[in-house]
Amino acid sequence: MGDERPAMNIAPAPSRPGPGVTGQRSLADRLFPPGKVGEIASRLRRAQPAFPAEEFVADVLTRLDGLGLKERITWISVVLEKHLDTDYRSAVGVLLRSLPPPCDPALSDGDFGDFIYAVHSEFVARRGSADADVDFSLDALKQITTRFSAEDAIRTFLNASPGRTMETLAEWTHDPHYHVRRLCSEGTRPRLPWSRRLSLPATAAIPILDNLFADRTRYVTRSVANHLNDIAKSDPDLVVDTLRRWRATGRQAPREMDYIIRHATRTLVKTGHRQTLRLLGVDPDLRVTVTDLAIPPAVRLGSALDISVTLHAAEETELIIDYALRFAGPAGRPGGRKVYKFRRLTVPAGRPVTLTKAHPLRAGMTTRTIRTGDHAIELLVNGTPQASRDFQVIPA
Repeated sequence: MGDERPAMNIAPAPSRPGPGVTGQRSLADRLFPPGKVGEIASRLRRAQPAFPAEEFVADVLTRLDGLGLKERITWISVVLEKHLDTDYRSAVGVLLRSLPPPCDPALSDGDFGDFIYAVHSEFVARRGSADADVDFSLDALKQITTRFSAEDAIRTFLNASPGRTMETLAEWTHDPHYHVRRLCSEGTRPRLPWSRRLSLPATAAIPILDNLFADRTRYVTRSVANHLNDIAKSDPDLVVDTLRRWRATGRQAPREMDYIIRHATRTLVKTGHRQTLRLLGVDPDLRVTVTDLAIPPAVRLGSALDISVTLHAAEETELIIDYALRFAGPAGRPGGRKVYKFRRLTVPAGRPVTLTKAHPLRAGMTTRTIRTGDHAIELLVNGTPQASRDFQVIPA
């Protein structure tokens, strides 16, 4: 086989709606259509002219349709093992040569990269965690993460070789590329969604976060805040103490430090954690009266729930207002509960304040299925339930 083979052009096949989503493409179909598989194959052929691109694509497509997002990543990486060199390091060399240019290192946010390169990280995680390959594999993930985050794959190495991996990540916190720095926080999150569980203690990465909280890149500081929010679910006092310590250093710009604090404590605010409220400058001892929590008794699916509430305070009071929705479950059973932000405000002494909001109840949401039936809303003031109302969601 020579390098005269033409580049491949594979048009995406018509995709099917995801489960419960009428007329919409699933996330897996949007991120991993057949055309993206063809793009991987074309790049691999350019990196290694002997790569059997057509056979690779054909093998992938035998099972791609109907697989979910994580299953597609795993499946494509399995097929790569079949068609790349059996020597692990040689195969990874082809993968790295096939990569596009890195995400622009001059940016500070908004360049997420291409999800398809999660397949390359998964290949490294599946094949490269043996002790003799760890350093080589970590270097490969460092290169891949500048095209798309290797946050899930790095967790294989955190479990297999925690000391060496954490030492490497500590060095990477000073890397010039913000995607590499962000990986150090995101990959070590205790509760990273859709990812491998870690055997490390939830607090193991605090020294890494100490290096990253003063980063000038929002893509990094958002991850740091999300990481602390994960820790807050098991050790809220540590989170508050850490944020106070960081703020006292003055290393981060005040406005960005305020953002980190707000984002890192969002779960603690919803639970009314008193030390968190004080950190945010809010008195946890309520001096407010809630009146006239008003909602319609019935709302059509696909429209919005109109919410109105009036607050009274005898003296000027800073408040964080949230609301929780309790959803109808399948077959008329109770469903889940989710807390949403309403507003932070100062209620002046003796002057009532009325807040309004329209909460959409869209059909076909990918994150939560809204069903017809009995629902309820609960108003939270500084994390404390103050009033609730029931309502019905009726067919559109």
